[in-house]
Amino acid sequence: MPEFGEREMKSRLFSTFALLFFLHLFIFAQRTNQVYWAYIDQYKGIAIEQMQKYRIPASITLAQGLLESAAGRSSLVTKANNHFGIKVSGNWTGPYVLKNDDAPNEKFRKYRSARESYEDHSRFLQGKRYQSLFRLKITDYRGWARGLKAAGYATSPTYAESLIRIIEMYDLYKFDNGSYRAERKTTPVIPVTNAKNAFFQTHTLYTHNKNYFIIVEVGDNMATISKETGVSLRKLYKYNDLPRDYAPTQGDLIYLKKKQKCASKQFKKNPIHIVEQNQSLFDISQLYGIRLKNLYKMNQFDPSHEIKPGDIIRIR
Repeated sequence: MPEFGEREMKSRLFSTFALLFFLHLFIFAQRTNQVYWAYIDQYKGIAIEQMQKYRIPASITLAQGLLESAAGRSSLVTKANNHFGIKVSGNWTGPYVLKNDDAPNEKFRKYRSARESYEDHSRFLQGKRYQSLFRLKITDYRGWARGLKAAGYATSPTYAESLIRIIEMYDLYKFDNGSYRAERKTTPVIPVTNAKNAFFQTHTLYTHNKNYFIIVEVGDNMATISKETGVSLRKLYKYNDLPRDYAPTQGDLIYLKKKQKCASKQFKKNPIHIVEQNQSLFDISQLYGIRLKNLYKMNQFDPSHEIKPGDIIRIR
């Protein structure tokens, strides 16, 4: 009898610990993927404009912006609106800032706005060393990524693969063929009760891993999202692996259908994710649209398992 009581107590303690652990993930984790989606949402329009004007794939422009600017959080962005790490060279006569890079105190171009940085990036790629890229199809993002590396845009040996990974992780290739642009609609592509209101004029409905999601804007809460999308509040919490008292913040991803058991087929050849700084399993589950319990199961983790930067996580 005492032995059974001890097991029961341990089980209850483990359940309590697991609950606290999950709450910790939800409330305190910094969501790298949400920062990336917020950046994409903010600058996708400019990237598409540049594609139409200069024939540079919007996916490549966005992926370079994300990678070079740490999704808009780098010092070059905050001090100089420089989203692409372009240094002073050629006939540049504008302002600049100093930053240690390959050498101390290198000069980087300074812009008045992000749009000016995107425009200068497009003009920069018109240079002679990048001309061979424009013979590629605008939908050949892999060719563009490898061509940029071969032409010397960046010194990192993994630069091309990093761009490709970002493009595929965030479905950026859809911008190149116009399918992303078609997703912003007054009437969304899922059943909702109040489709004619202004909600979908200010919120883009994204598709990802056979699902739909929105990015939380300032002033949104779960009750409002539920009302405007027609998805019950209970289901919203369940679909997103969230506790019932969770309050979303700007940049959060909220899925409108049940997530999948694994990542999409595009990751079949490379079914892993390398953990980034301040990234939790919950973040990874939202990033790939995977149910959190299945992510634990695939990796044979128990609820107390803590991941760290550099860990390899199976996503398929």
